[in-house]
Amino acid sequence: MKFQIKNIIALVAIAIAFTSCEEDKVETISGEGALKLKFDNVYGGANLAFNTPYTNANGEVIKVNKLVYIVSNIVLTKEDGSTVTIPKSDSYFFVNEADAASTTITLPKVPAANYKKVSFGIGVDKAQFDAGADGQGTMWTTAQGLSMTWSWAAGYKFINFEGTVTSVTRTDARFRVHTGKTGEVYNYNEVAVNFPEKAMVRTNITPSVHIFADAKKLIESTTVISFETALDVMGGTPVQNISANNVPTMFTIDHVHND
Repeated sequence: MKFQIKNIIALVAIAIAFTSCEEDKVETISGEGALKLKFDNVYGGANLAFNTPYTNANGEVIKVNKLVYIVSNIVLTKEDGSTVTIPKSDSYFFVNEADAASTTITLPKVPAANYKKVSFGIGVDKAQFDAGADGQGTMWTTAQGLSMTWSWAAGYKFINFEGTVTSVTRTDARFRVHTGKTGEVYNYNEVAVNFPEKAMVRTNITPSVHIFADAKKLIESTTVISFETALDVMGGTPVQNISANNVPTMFTIDHVHND
């Protein structure tokens, strides 16, 4: 009996020691790190490649030669539901398929935490535009260089999607899809996407969030655009419908790397 009691006491001591060690392993999260948003432009199930034929829902064959969009007003959501808003002055980016470096956005000085969601705007919000020419800093000049502006009165183009189309009556005709302000309708949208696994921002870990941007959904999601009807989609109801219905469906998260 004494032997059994001694064994029980020993086992209890081992269990207590093990539990204590496990408690000691609880991570203390503090400081700041960085997080990367990597935008991978695709067309349907394929990687987007310029001057490559894709057949749309109308049977039209398109070849893309330009895709640029503005990502803005980034907000990260922690696993506890609290949010981190990237300062507005540091939260406007031009993602350009022709410039590989531009497709990765690095956010510095992010509070260390586990994050579960990101939201961002596509375009320039009205408050920023209403700050006037002096309030834009170098952003307006950068946008002009990328053909992402109309006149100052009309403002920024939020998405610039161009290429050629072959249809029943057209052969390699130029098409243009430009979203942005149409008359009095501003058409700025925000997108929120959940992470499939948490992004662990640490002082020594910079997560990479891999985001698919599906150009196919820009022209054939809830609203389907026919280039047989019009080659230039730049204003009025078509752009309003694209902005309200299609743009929010373009972005999904494929995976998160924590390394």
